[in-house]
Amino acid sequence: MLKYIYIVLFLCSTSLQAINIDDNIDFNDVFSQSNIYLDATKSLTLQEIIQKEKDFQENNQSLLAYGYAPKFDVWIKFTLKNTANKPIKKVLEYGNPLTTHITFYNLSDNDVIKEGLYQVSPDRKTVNPVFNITLQANESKIFYMKVSSHITTLIVKLKLWSNDTFYQKEIIHQLILGLFFASMVILGIYNLFIYFFTRDISYLYYVLYLFGIVAHQMIYVGFSNVYTFSQDLRILFIEYAPFVVVFPIVFLALFTQSFLKLKQYPLINKLLKIYISSFPIVYLLFIFTDILNTNRNLFALLLLAYLVFITIYTAYKKNIQAYFILFGWVIILIAGFMMYISSIGLFNINRYQLYIVEIAFVLEAVILSIALANRIKLLQKEKDNANAQLIYQQENEKKLLTIKVSEKTNDLKSALDEKEMLLKELNHRVKNNMQTIVSLIRLQLDDIDDLYVKNILSTTYNRITAMSHLHELLYFQTDISNIDAEEYFVLLTDEIKESYSQNIDVHLNISAQLQIEQAIYCGLILNELATNALKHAFKENKGNLYINLTKDSTHYHLSVVDDGEGYTKKASSSSLGLILVNSLVKSKLHGIITTETSNGVQVNITWEIHNG
Repeated sequence: MLKYIYIVLFLCSTSLQAINIDDNIDFNDVFSQSNIYLDATKSLTLQEIIQKEKDFQENNQSLLAYGYAPKFDVWIKFTLKNTANKPIKKVLEYGNPLTTHITFYNLSDNDVIKEGLYQVSPDRKTVNPVFNITLQANESKIFYMKVSSHITTLIVKLKLWSNDTFYQKEIIHQLILGLFFASMVILGIYNLFIYFFTRDISYLYYVLYLFGIVAHQMIYVGFSNVYTFSQDLRILFIEYAPFVVVFPIVFLALFTQSFLKLKQYPLINKLLKIYISSFPIVYLLFIFTDILNTNRNLFALLLLAYLVFITIYTAYKKNIQAYFILFGWVIILIAGFMMYISSIGLFNINRYQLYIVEIAFVLEAVILSIALANRIKLLQKEKDNANAQLIYQQENEKKLLTIKVSEKTNDLKSALDEKEMLLKELNHRVKNNMQTIVSLIRLQLDDIDDLYVKNILSTTYNRITAMSHLHELLYFQTDISNIDAEEYFVLLTDEIKESYSQNIDVHLNISAQLQIEQAIYCGLILNELATNALKHAFKENKGNLYINLTKDSTHYHLSVVDDGEGYTKKASSSSLGLILVNSLVKSKLHGIITTETSNGVQVNITWEIHNG
């Protein structure tokens, strides 16, 4: 029957131009050269669709997005013609893992293939649905595809690949996604151990948020279709997709509430509690009714925006913890907004940056590491306060309260020993967990050929290593109020030189120790400046990099100078590394930075020494 329909259709069809393909073409955008028809009845059969040949509309878009669960089926028709004198095989990729129902009709071969979230092929090893196409020499074939989506967003795009090109691309894509998920799980386990050690509920909320993000992203990028969930469990997740979305957002809100201690801001805290309490009711409406169904993610996005507002407000109120997480929340808000406008069809971020969401979560992890460093600083402050209290009691009560002072002294000494041991253990745990993440990234670097992805991973590797070296040095020294800057800078520069394997001479002139609370920021600043120099300053991979650190009675002075080619103001404004350097200098060190780029690059940073 399908064979007969195909012959009739081939003789009668003149409106759709064939897409010429051969072995020399690795990639064709099929969807932009197809015709489409929207079936508002959701009941038309293939035979009835063929009779509506004249109602099909030409499409010149490479992607169309129809939002959440549209009330129609989308029919796609396209013709492929083999212009070669031999048979060829191609892979047709449907570029959206969230579409629930896909039916592919190959009329000439009497093939009807069903795919999508509700009917994933058990043999499928790709994150997106794929269909194998074979054309004999000089053969033309007409294909139909019917797609619809239940609950999830309907985004349609079709690409035709050569076998080798597609699977090379797929391997790299899955490798990067696997690395991302492994990093997030390791980070979650690390924070879970911190929670068991400190019993700080903030860490538990953050762990639940991370695991919620992992589950959501596995479905969102199609990873669960290949490696994790069974068909029945996948369908269950689809049916309750709104809760999959809201789960990490709610725990992110609870983490913010606990981490920033919002009880001291009654009005803001009350509004946040009301918003969180309303989530179950709103999302039950989304699941069991069609109320606002097409904009269900907007409710979660508004909560993200409110969290950013809360963080800004608490930062204005001098809440120290807010400074550390504000940048991370902004990154997550931008990523969430990009996902939202992509899902409703306004803008497709993947055309410009494929891994924008994954990059956002990695950056957030770096920011959280800085926040953890600040937690250690607070423990150090508690130790100093306890020590001052001990001295005060010894000087004022020694004669009259000898026995009582002796007992109190013993108690305080035990507390100091315990806090010092806790501080060293935290440094050790932070160092070990950072090394785990660094090792994971290091293992993957040699297996990735994509220079852009490799550069992102190398930059992330160096940033995390910069903080890891500081915790390593703190673990092995008894005085943890200051750090040996020369030893720290040598470790950093050696690591960066090894990463980029360039013949660059690094000259260190260090004549000062760094205070521990400022060392973490100096390490990140030096990492960014040295990395920029080794990556961009020396075209012939030869030159000199001079690093000087001095201090006078009131200020530290750090200079990083290279004799490379310099850069323009426009280039500096678009560099994430230089933006991070400026942010750290101004908001964390409260210092001044000047840059001269006309003859090489010279960066001078000055900040005040904090006593006590």
